[in-house]
Amino acid sequence: MNSRTKNLLLMHVIVLIFGFTGILGKLISIDAVPLVFWRCAIAAAALGLFLGFNGNMRRYEPKVVLQMAGIGLVAAAHWITFFAAIKVSTVSVALATLASSALFVSIFDPLVTKRKLDYREIILGVLVIVGLIFIFSFETQYKLGILLALISAFLAGAFSTFNAIQIKHRDAVNISFYEMLSATIGVLIYLYATGGVNEELVELSREDWTWLLLLGTIATAFAFVISVEVMKVLSPFTVALTINLEPVYSILLALLIFGEEEKMTSGFYLGAIIILGSLFVDALMKRKGSEAKNDIGTLDSEETGG
Repeated sequence: MNSRTKNLLLMHVIVLIFGFTGILGKLISIDAVPLVFWRCAIAAAALGLFLGFNGNMRRYEPKVVLQMAGIGLVAAAHWITFFAAIKVSTVSVALATLASSALFVSIFDPLVTKRKLDYREIILGVLVIVGLIFIFSFETQYKLGILLALISAFLAGAFSTFNAIQIKHRDAVNISFYEMLSATIGVLIYLYATGGVNEELVELSREDWTWLLLLGTIATAFAFVISVEVMKVLSPFTVALTINLEPVYSILLALLIFGEEEKMTSGFYLGAIIILGSLFVDALMKRKGSEAKNDIGTLDSEETGG
């Protein structure tokens, strides 16, 4: 099994874990902003303890810290709009719409990395949108949820693209720690400015604390680090497109847990098939492209040796 296949399988495990975030967001009773504050704070604490025990905490120059802080704020905004979408609609609506992040990555990545625009990625991203159209053809009552989820997808595209640049030069755990810490501080400042720092912020039910701890440690700190680490091998677009499986995993889980509230229509199945088809086509094209490069490299080697 080659490195790309291993990382792709690992990414699918992480996506399955990510699939639980929508469920946890629905189970946690507090609003989206305080929910994201505690998610980031718990994740930052877990990552900080891990780095402290291992002695791997890194110090970076102010410019780099500011870059990571900015990405952390984008991640926080992405999660706030995502959980807000769940609160005003359903897990199915929010997660399926989030799949459009692949299209945004296909636009952001060439602009940021200065690489040539890959029209295949645009086409595959458009296919994702077509899948969404089928999914939401009968879900007009969730317009606000769809809008919030689209904003979240836009932010997720930016976040994935900028993080792919960071991981080329720095350690995934340290990147995640700085980003989660900045997200925590940023959301806390927002809560303070809007009067959200009060007794209600800390006086939560035992169930909410349980779900928040799971969300902050397993579904954020652990999953966040691994999702950044795989970007050393996988492209931002492949990562974003793989994350499109999150709606499928999450909606199936939601159907089991919440029942009729998350019941899927025939439009969902058709849309899911289109999205999964996009994943398959992307993986096939990337594999063929990799094989072609290897063949060229072998020919060059043989010619040089002769």
